[in-house]
Amino acid sequence: MSERLTTGGGATALDWDAQAAVFDDEPDHGLRDPRVRAAWADRLRGWLPEHPAEILDLGCGTGSLSLLACAQGHRVTGVDSSPAMVERARAKLAGRDAAFSTGDAARPPVGERRFDAVLVRHVLWALPDPAGALRHWRDLLRPTGRLVLVEGVWGTVTPVGIPTDRLLTLLAPLASHTRVEHLSHDALLWGKEVSDERYAVVASV
Repeated sequence: MSERLTTGGGATALDWDAQAAVFDDEPDHGLRDPRVRAAWADRLRGWLPEHPAEILDLGCGTGSLSLLACAQGHRVTGVDSSPAMVERARAKLAGRDAAFSTGDAARPPVGERRFDAVLVRHVLWALPDPAGALRHWRDLLRPTGRLVLVEGVWGTVTPVGIPTDRLLTLLAPLASHTRVEHLSHDALLWGKEVSDERYAVVASV
């Protein structure tokens, strides 16, 4: 999802429900610091379409990235497995051009709708079938759509995540063009210095 790990990483929706009240306390979750919020807003401008577009935010959490996308003129549909997270996202974006529902990020409950961009942060690596999820997300895009995937590898003793090369390999049969942005060096995004691998891939279909 756009802000945290998902049930595939060992946590259940109930676990994330229990974390919902304090989830935004992390600088890169709640984006409460104006400098952190501005850093993410700047990145989103480069990743999402320039014109007002339909954005699907999968694993939306409490809706922080959804809020930034709406502020840039986009209409957002958010999906998360945790009802408590979805409730907070709805409250955070009340009055905005956004709608949220509870569901599986790998197979979001959006019916036949199609989107200009699918935005996913820190979700893909934790899914049991990342290749299948990517294929499904690609099918949710309009002909000129794009996948915006924020991922990484965390930890030193038992690292978890998905390396850049592996994600690019999974995207090769699905995308006509991919662009990688390495994010580890940008401390403002995380509210602190980080030394692990963090990156974004923008994949055009």
